[in-house]
Amino acid sequence: MISLRQLFLLNNAQTSSTPRLLQVDRAKGIYLYDPEGKAYMDFVSGFAVSNVGHCHPAVVQAVKEQADRYMHVAVYGEYVQAPQVLFAEKLVSVLPAGLDSVYFVNSGAEATEGAIKLAKRFTGRSKIISCHHAYHGSTHGALSVMGNEYYKQAYRPLLPDVHFIHYNQTTDLELIDSETACVILESIQGEAGVRVASNDYMQALRKRCDETGTLLIFDEIQTGFGRTGKLFAFEHFGMQPDILLLAKGIGGGMPVGAFIASQEVMNCLKDNPILGHITTFGGHPVSCAAGLATLQTIIDENLMADVDKKEALLRNLLVHPSIREIRGKGLMLCIQLDTFQQVEEVSRKCVENGVIVDWFLHCDTAIRIAPPLIVSEEEIRKACKIITDVLTSVQERA
Repeated sequence: MISLRQLFLLNNAQTSSTPRLLQVDRAKGIYLYDPEGKAYMDFVSGFAVSNVGHCHPAVVQAVKEQADRYMHVAVYGEYVQAPQVLFAEKLVSVLPAGLDSVYFVNSGAEATEGAIKLAKRFTGRSKIISCHHAYHGSTHGALSVMGNEYYKQAYRPLLPDVHFIHYNQTTDLELIDSETACVILESIQGEAGVRVASNDYMQALRKRCDETGTLLIFDEIQTGFGRTGKLFAFEHFGMQPDILLLAKGIGGGMPVGAFIASQEVMNCLKDNPILGHITTFGGHPVSCAAGLATLQTIIDENLMADVDKKEALLRNLLVHPSIREIRGKGLMLCIQLDTFQQVEEVSRKCVENGVIVDWFLHCDTAIRIAPPLIVSEEEIRKACKIITDVLTSVQERA
């Protein structure tokens, strides 16, 4: 009889020739379980999605209750649907003034696409600036602002008039001018290997955008909803964007994204042309119910309170001769090694030993460490022991 893994390889489109092939039977908290009952600590959080852990009771309950009431009833923006309205209201309540209009979509890439359209429409300009080693999604527009030619070259031509600056280099900000519609960048670069900008750079970026009438887009798709110890990473810098991108962790495991701006900016999508941006499933009521429950859980359970303490514990325990550097903020960290071969072997052996870690798209010599916010100190200690033991075994074999 053909196995589920064989069917996966036969009928499911593949994204690489070397999938992990970990078969998941169920998930709870920070753990995934295979059909034999073996537990795996998810130290990537489903890639920055499961901030409140897998199948959090409050999220599951919200999903069940909404599914019983109604699911899809109309395209986004036509009917008044309580989950969308209440989730948007809650988001606006935790955001600074000027970010008070929420457009729900299905994913981070769709949030990027909508934000780029919005910036071009509002400013009447075409020039877009992104960062080298940036990642904002894989759809055509999002791919255009990806800062890695290796992943783009096979799909050209892409969007015209896209230019790149170096993240955290103030001198490059002169490239932002009166022809620039927007600058899009990650508040903390994720796929580049978790690069944190200086406060001076962020302040200078905000100032330059203000001087030139350029809209500043912050991609918080990985950093959002508490991962860095604050609800949004831009809070660490004492400034805010004109457009904010959210997805991944905001849905508690359900697919939902959003781009958020002021009402003045967002309103330009209503006219000339009418329906300037539309989506069928964006703001799906079940996903929005899950999102509201996720945000409320993070606040009610005070899940951000110990993020800095957990970061410090991870840094103190992840000590090994093979580790060149640990970068990041909160529970969004990266272990820098020397080679991709090291990273691949360590990742594989960690999974075999019950800890899921992985690498970065634009930094394949580093290991991703991003457990759910609910991870306990005991679980951190256990995971770090496995990771350092694996590092030792790999080093001894080299």
